[in-house]
Amino acid sequence: MAEEVLIEPNGKSRGHLTSSLLAVAFLSSFGSSMLYGYNLAVVNSPAEYIKDFYNQTIVRRNGSGVDKETLTLLYSVTVSIFAIGGLVGSLTVGMQVTRFGRRGTLVHSTVLVFIAGVLMGFSRLCGSPEMIIIGRFIIGIHSGIALSVVPMYLGEIAPKNLRGFLGLVPSIFICIGVFIAQILGLHELLGKEEHWPLFLSLVVVPTFIQLMLLPWFPESPRYLLMEKRNIHATITALKWYRPKSNIQAELEEMQEEQRSLSSVETVSVLQLFRDPSVRWQLVTVLVVNAGMQLSGIDAIWFYTNAIFENAGIPAQQIQYTTVGTGAIEVIAGLIGCFTIERVGRRPLMIGGFSFMGLCCAGITFSLLLQAHVPFMRYVSVACVVGIIAGFCIGPAGVPFLMTGELFKQSHRSSAYIVGGFFNWISNFTVGFVFPFLQMSAGAFCYLVFCGVCVGVAAYVFFIIPETKNKTFVEISQMFDLRNACEKENQPLGITDQLGLKKMNGYGALEPGDMDKMDKTEK
Repeated sequence: MAEEVLIEPNGKSRGHLTSSLLAVAFLSSFGSSMLYGYNLAVVNSPAEYIKDFYNQTIVRRNGSGVDKETLTLLYSVTVSIFAIGGLVGSLTVGMQVTRFGRRGTLVHSTVLVFIAGVLMGFSRLCGSPEMIIIGRFIIGIHSGIALSVVPMYLGEIAPKNLRGFLGLVPSIFICIGVFIAQILGLHELLGKEEHWPLFLSLVVVPTFIQLMLLPWFPESPRYLLMEKRNIHATITALKWYRPKSNIQAELEEMQEEQRSLSSVETVSVLQLFRDPSVRWQLVTVLVVNAGMQLSGIDAIWFYTNAIFENAGIPAQQIQYTTVGTGAIEVIAGLIGCFTIERVGRRPLMIGGFSFMGLCCAGITFSLLLQAHVPFMRYVSVACVVGIIAGFCIGPAGVPFLMTGELFKQSHRSSAYIVGGFFNWISNFTVGFVFPFLQMSAGAFCYLVFCGVCVGVAAYVFFIIPETKNKTFVEISQMFDLRNACEKENQPLGITDQLGLKKMNGYGALEPGDMDKMDKTEK
């Protein structure tokens, strides 16, 4: 393996990807982020079977069934209760990451997956639709926690020039989770009526693997230093993640941030809203997280089969068309992951949301014209694919990455609570309202999503600066002028006045600095 830190001609350094960094990124995403994608799509294929189970249970209990509208309402609750659970989970993130740490929170939350898997897996055997709904709610709590904690964990253990790459690994696994759910949902695999309880409960498998392996990896070094103030554990963790580098450079950068926060305790959500020094960072988190869900992507994921059916795709071909869209999700996610450190965050966000808005408008026009122009049904399918590709290449993962990048350690956990809250409440709104919006507005419902996408793209273009290859302190300073507050650089003491050589954006002591300090003190 190449050396983990290489000095470039301009005096800066680049952190190289190590096996330990890659392993923890894959493992934490595999057992947590992937489940979010899986549970977004898993209810799509067995939708009719679940509705039949609900109706049969009601007939057995009450002696008569219910109408189509009531079944649609029950199914919408089943779909959207996942987002309510996510909302609840996101509100507990700050408390859990402070108490258990980033890695510890992921490990402790696995118990939720096992409880949910048992409830959903035995729901038909027990004749209880309530077990499905409760199981979806509990697995939603886990996803609400994981969706914030995994990017936070990876963002804090990554060198700054790899923070974007590692930050988008969870979004790739979200796409993989959707893809796996679509493949397993094929009629030839678990898409038959007798298999849907097993289909819902398979979430326990990746979680079990994560539970067995993740505890062997260290906690976030930033958490250990700035919140636990354990320098020994911090050094041990850094050596694990940077086995071939001089960790003094990164320690200096972390200590610089720690000094800037020496008089600041971890802020609460209320204090975050009251703090004028992070006003625009907070607005940005609200816009990108709400816009991510209100872009219409959840409507596409939750109701893909119904959308393709309305587009006129033959019923026997819909499941294969859906799997094809899943493959495109994964490819688009990989493209975003491997290009983000080259092109930056802004182009992926602006381009992704703009393309999604264009495709949402395209779905509306194609659905309106397909009765008169037969080939327009294929245009609508292409627009669905375009929405998914545009989302996965940037908006799928960058908002979570930005939430961590825009704030210092003292504000980060509360920022994730706020971002998670708006993300999940928007997720619930789309999942619950979309079927009724589609029935009332028809093809025009996609114009709402078009407006959201264009609005978010414009906000990113005019407001958000590029954060690529910047330290957390540098990013905070970029917002100082917009927030109309003083620069955070305070007069430095003798120790802080040591000559710093920029190495990977972190300070490293130059030769002779200690001698200079000794002479100054004398």
